[in-house]
Amino acid sequence: EVQVVESGGGLVQAGGSLRLSCAASGFRFADLTIGWFRQAPGKEREGVSCISGSGGSTVYIDSVKGRFTISSDNAKSTVYLQMNSLKPEDTAVYYCAATIQGCSDYDEIYDWWGQGTQVTVSS
Repeated sequence: EVQVVESGGGLVQAGGSLRLSCAASGFRFADLTIGWFRQAPGKEREGVSCISGSGGSTVYIDSVKGRFTISSDNAKSTVYLQMNSLKPEDTAVYYCAATIQGCSDYDEIYDWWGQGTQVTVSS
C-alpha cells in the first residue's frame, strides 16, 4: 500500500517562504510520479507542480512559476515544494499525490493522496 504524507505547512507573512515535504512509502520511489495540488476555500482543487521518477518536472500554475520549485530526494523517498515570495492568494490546503503514470495536473490519475497540509499567508 502506497502512503504519502505531507508536512511543512503553516502560517507565514506575505513575502515569506515555506518548504513542503511529501514522504512516500510502499512502492519503489523511482517508479512514482508525485504531484502537488492545492485547494483554496470555495475553489476547486488545482494542480501546482509535478515531478516524475526520472526527475522531469513541471509547474502548472502561471502565478507560481518562478516562486515555487519542486525537487526530490530519492534517498529519502521525499519530494519537496519550495515556496518563496508567498502571497495571500497562495493560501490553501496543499496535497501531495502519487501515481505510476506520468506527470499531469489531472487529479483523477493519482491513486494515492496525503491528508493535506494547511498553508496560510497573511497580508
